[in-house]
Amino acid sequence: MRVEDFVEALGVDFFTGVPDSQLKALCNYLMNTYGVDGKHHIIAANEGNCTGIAAGYHLATGKVPAVYMQNSGEGNIINPVASLLNDKVYGIPCIFVVGWRGEPGVHDEPQHIYQGEVTIKLLEDMDIQSFVIDKDTTANDICNRMAYYRELLDSGKQVAFVVKKGALEYSEKVTYSNSNSMVREEIIRHITEASGDDQIVSTTGKASRELFEIREANKQSHGLDFLTVGSMGHSSSIALGIALQRPDKKLWIIDGDGAALMHMGSMAVMGANAPKGIVHIVINNAAHETVGGQPTVAGSIDLQKIAEGCGYKQVFKATTYDGLDVVLAKAKESDMLTFIEVTCGIGAREDLGRPTTTAKENKENFMKQMGL
Repeated sequence: MRVEDFVEALGVDFFTGVPDSQLKALCNYLMNTYGVDGKHHIIAANEGNCTGIAAGYHLATGKVPAVYMQNSGEGNIINPVASLLNDKVYGIPCIFVVGWRGEPGVHDEPQHIYQGEVTIKLLEDMDIQSFVIDKDTTANDICNRMAYYRELLDSGKQVAFVVKKGALEYSEKVTYSNSNSMVREEIIRHITEASGDDQIVSTTGKASRELFEIREANKQSHGLDFLTVGSMGHSSSIALGIALQRPDKKLWIIDGDGAALMHMGSMAVMGANAPKGIVHIVINNAAHETVGGQPTVAGSIDLQKIAEGCGYKQVFKATTYDGLDVVLAKAKESDMLTFIEVTCGIGAREDLGRPTTTAKENKENFMKQMGL
């Protein structure tokens, strides 16, 4: 189904969400049509943030908003749906558009398997009726479903469309880019050289895939790295949990701007505890690159000042490889909680692979390297 027909059938004029590869057609359509204008479309930090924005839109207009997200974001909407939107509380209507990663019977990455199994059930548990869209679904099917959904929305309930892979199509191409010169994979290569035998916690997405391939090429142990293949935004929290128990260890975090934004409160907890052995690196390309390249707000905020305000003891920014090597060397020798922002271009190798070890093998290797 053409995404234009899907949007027309929904009959809404405000969308907020977190980009998802399964919903790339919708994301690109919204970017081409509205950009991120705030009035009709805004990309949020996380799915709970989207839900709050959607509630505000309804309070200001009386109209129904749409929230789009990957099914991994269902956990982030449970609180605002159950304690704010639900018809036993404020009764705020909302349409959720959910990309179905890990659909049962369809091969996917390990972080999506269980989430895919419980996608529909979680919606049911939140009292959200859902309708699955596949490649055979027509615009007329959506119109018919919306005729039924209107009664639910008018009564203050929420509804959902769960989108299977390839169900939505968009013919126009969208190219995302920035003016930064450094390449993420090369940035990570510099980090591995500077960190030596120290262990690394890396964020979800292409960064962890690139780190894995760098270790393969160097014939290094994968026990050096914990690859956070799911739980976007929680890598720094995982690292803090390790550092609080193992102050003898120096630990590096490879984070992304989208991930850092998703749960930015973790930076405040990190700074307040100020573990001496952590180097927190945010590779900032101001984009949700792993799911398509859609923009984040990280290009228009000052991450260094945020880190300073959160209590990081030393803060750096690198915009060139030479500058990166200098600050990495300082971080290596320091015993202070360190934050490094590294500006980065958008793009990755077409032949970038995925980890060949399982998530559990990664965990066991990492803990063995930790000395357990």
